[in-house]
Amino acid sequence: MPQAKIQRAILSVTDKTGLVDFARALASMKVELISTGGTAKLLRDSGIQVKDISDLTGFPEMLDGRVKTLHPKVHGGILHRRDLPAHRSAVAEHGIQPIDMVVVNLYAFEKTAAKPGVHFEELIENIDIGGPSMIRSAAKNFQDVAIVTSPGDYEAIAKEMAASNGQLSAATKWRLAQKAFATTAAYDSAIASTLERVAAKEGDSDAPSFAIQSAEDFPQMLRLRFNKVMDLRYGENPHQKAAMYSDGSETGVANGRQLQGKELSYNNIVDLQAAWDLAQEFTEPVCAIIKHTNPCGTATGKTLAEAYKKALQCDPVSAFGGVIGVNKVIDAEAAEEMAKLFLEVIAAPSFDAAAKAKFAVKKNLRLVEITGSPQKWVLKNVSGGILVQDNDVRQLTETDLKVVTKRQPTAEEKRALLFAWKICKHVKSNAILYARDGQTVGVGAGQMSRVDSAKIGAMKAVLPLKGTVAASDAFFPFPDGVEEIARVGATAIIQPGGSVRDAEVIEAADRLGLAMVLTGVRHFRH
Repeated sequence: MPQAKIQRAILSVTDKTGLVDFARALASMKVELISTGGTAKLLRDSGIQVKDISDLTGFPEMLDGRVKTLHPKVHGGILHRRDLPAHRSAVAEHGIQPIDMVVVNLYAFEKTAAKPGVHFEELIENIDIGGPSMIRSAAKNFQDVAIVTSPGDYEAIAKEMAASNGQLSAATKWRLAQKAFATTAAYDSAIASTLERVAAKEGDSDAPSFAIQSAEDFPQMLRLRFNKVMDLRYGENPHQKAAMYSDGSETGVANGRQLQGKELSYNNIVDLQAAWDLAQEFTEPVCAIIKHTNPCGTATGKTLAEAYKKALQCDPVSAFGGVIGVNKVIDAEAAEEMAKLFLEVIAAPSFDAAAKAKFAVKKNLRLVEITGSPQKWVLKNVSGGILVQDNDVRQLTETDLKVVTKRQPTAEEKRALLFAWKICKHVKSNAILYARDGQTVGVGAGQMSRVDSAKIGAMKAVLPLKGTVAASDAFFPFPDGVEEIARVGATAIIQPGGSVRDAEVIEAADRLGLAMVLTGVRHFRH
């Protein structure tokens, strides 16, 4: 079915990015522009002719802008079907002019809600009424009306109209309508999720009083909204389909910027998250080498190059084909060392020009720039639902350590224990990690018994184990794990404690001359 030329458009936006250029393009195609408040002022100040909404409705904007587009001459102009004679007759009888395009984005409710200490009244005033109403009206009548809700669509729409005598295809209008309904759904979801945290306060006054509660509690209804970033070639295995979605922010792995290399795979992205999370544990330069979500080597250094070389020493065999995460800008020196090994992905806050040049010859190596702090929640699917928990970001300091053995750890052992504890948190349970200050030595991951993890961590060690310390992500149920750690040469242990056999475990450490400290915090990672 041929599409009619767009002759009249309403523009009323909060986000004015790109609006002037888009409005100018519409005006050049003889589209009559109608606008409201600050949008109209911006367009006039930019030399673009625009009619006020009050000129269309014959009614002034009122109630501090709460009522301006809620009018039959607006919604009638949008909603009437051009293919129905009765609709055309009704709007003609009441002097309602057709509106062929609606350009609207909404009050910044989510930004307002995110402001520290925001007042309840400000929240309520940032609930848009007219905007969602116009969006839904235009989207419902998408056959006749183009609804534009994203500045990102302006350029493509202007180009299509310029090439089609001011028209937009039915496919374009339908795509815009789909996006519009998703926009209002997400907007309503954000309002509902925020207002769920607002409670009425009891008081002597007849006027209701409200208080915004902490956002720390889990909501009664979990509303999730993600936009697809890309389809992946496949999931964990070739027979599984997969895609990656973004929360719409500019931070985190899903919003990272890939500078070079092949398309990221599902497993690359999972390992990338593990590498990035571990690197964020440290303020000093650190390098984490990840294989199948476990760190096969992690080290700190005065420079990233030093940290990488120390991390690689832990398990150079497993590091082949690994994923690296660092917490500092990668420079030429670090890049030169990393380029010697086959790696799948390197994640960093950024890469300097010299590093990019070093890596450029490795065409398949993926370089990803990531920003942002650790995610707040961790979600896992279960059949019929979803599990949600706080992210494990608990920090430990020397003052948190409780020495329970006769022998006190030395200053060097304490540094090594705190280092090992940070990394052990990122090893799959049951986890035993051997380390020196600033360098992992052996990693025992994902075993069904803790003593087996202790044995495997020692077996995997390439560097000498004598004089290392050991970290355990959970308590020792029996003394045998402590005995195995002592047998391979470690001298101190950090663990949560809390076993019914803690006394036996501590007695074994005393008998073997080990220092042992308890954290009172468990770090299971399933």
